Amino acid sequence: MVQSLSRRRSIQSWGSFRIRQTTDGAVEDDDNNHQSSSSEARNAEGKSMEEHQFTGESSPKESLQSDLELMKERFAKLLLGEDMSGGGKGVSSALALSNAVTNLAASIFGEQGKLAPMAPERKARWRKEMDWLLSVTDHIVEFVPSQQISKDGTCMEIMVTKQRKDLLVNIPGLRKLDSLLIETLDNFGQEREFWYVSKRNNLENKNSRRGGKWWHPVVKVPPYGLLETSRRWLQSEKEAVNQVLKAAMAINAAVLSEIEIPESYIDSLPKNGRASLGDSIYKSITVEYFDPSQFLSTMDLSTEHRVLDLKDRIEASMIVWKRKMHHKDGRSSWGSAISLEKRELFEERVEMILGLLKHRYPGLPQSALDISKIQENKDVGHAILESYSRVIESLAFTIMSRIEDVLHADSLKQRSSNSDDEVARRSPSETPKLLDFMCRSYITPSTTDVEKLLKVDNDRKTSRPPLSPTPIPSHVEKIET
Repeated sequence: MVQSLSRRRSIQSWGSFRIRQTTDGAVEDDDNNHQSSSSEARNAEGKSMEEHQFTGESSPKESLQSDLELMKERFAKLLLGEDMSGGGKGVSSALALSNAVTNLAASIFGEQGKLAPMAPERKARWRKEMDWLLSVTDHIVEFVPSQQISKDGTCMEIMVTKQRKDLLVNIPGLRKLDSLLIETLDNFGQEREFWYVSKRNNLENKNSRRGGKWWHPVVKVPPYGLLETSRRWLQSEKEAVNQVLKAAMAINAAVLSEIEIPESYIDSLPKNGRASLGDSIYKSITVEYFDPSQFLSTMDLSTEHRVLDLKDRIEASMIVWKRKMHHKDGRSSWGSAISLEKRELFEERVEMILGLLKHRYPGLPQSALDISKIQENKDVGHAILESYSRVIESLAFTIMSRIEDVLHADSLKQRSSNSDDEVARRSPSETPKLLDFMCRSYITPSTTDVEKLLKVDNDRKTSRPPLSPTPIPSHVEKIET
């Protein structure tokens, strides 16, 4: 999915993406890479030192030293579990890394209220500190078989270390999705047809899609809306960001499914699925003919809290049914009134409901099950993959929402301009007035007019006359006949 998305983005006429091709195959010798990278670093350092001699700025050697000190401080905090007091009250290393990625993204991106490029300092800080955090995954390895040929020509099989498979596949993909989103924001740095104003200076707050968020600026478009080319470009950008969102959601869901359910969460579950769902929801799910879309239409999903509460109930019931089917709870199934076949059917139905909720509400906060998995997780690799994919998912959803704000403002301007043009095209002669009918009623008809009307009346009895653009009122016809 990530490769097809990058190919699609590279051929867009309005985009400016330059995606570097990644090679899949054997990894080159580490010594050669280290020597080449060190030589390039020394050459770059020499050039930059010559440049900084004239500008008077800090040399790259000093900046490298400051980065090294900052990196030591960050990793020391991670090793202590975010507890710098040394009291042993810190969290696990996996949760500390997950919190570090989340906090870094919050400080860099925050609330992305505008479609604008990132500042170079923020962009450099994001890439530098994410490289530090992702460097931990280089040392999460597994043993794989490999062939080795000795000096005498004999071939034997040995075990070598290689980065864990899920990290080897997903980390490059997440990096590419990350770069796609940042380049999408950079595309909006060029000249564009829309701009932003503060809500204090805006008189059309009622038409804004973000009426409740007063700190967000309001997007403005020209009086007659955007050009067709700009509108098509925005639609293509929205579709591309949507593909990034789907890819990040898929990776995040796969990682969360690999994390084991904590025992603390299992202990908090009710005894059966009915107690978790409630009587009304349970009856709606266990009917003979079930339609997930119709089920969601009957639920009250007006607020984000209600949607999240429904998701928590459904996930809890699904886990209860799964455990009863696999007899992992150690209880006897003789006293159960529901068969295993019905439990499987109910589980399939709640999975369909969860899929629809994720599709309709992509920016939904984490459920109680996801939070407990993240907090109790001890796998560092899973923690980094989950937090990185969640951060990219949140950024993609924010960018897509900001694009929808521009398209919404454009649609409002189009409606208003079309209605104004329609009113302006109407001339006073085309609009019938009551005075015209009143005048016709009180005008005394001549003899010739009476004869014409009588002839028309006789013809109407024999055949249907053609439709007239201005029919004569009924009371006029009675008076004249």
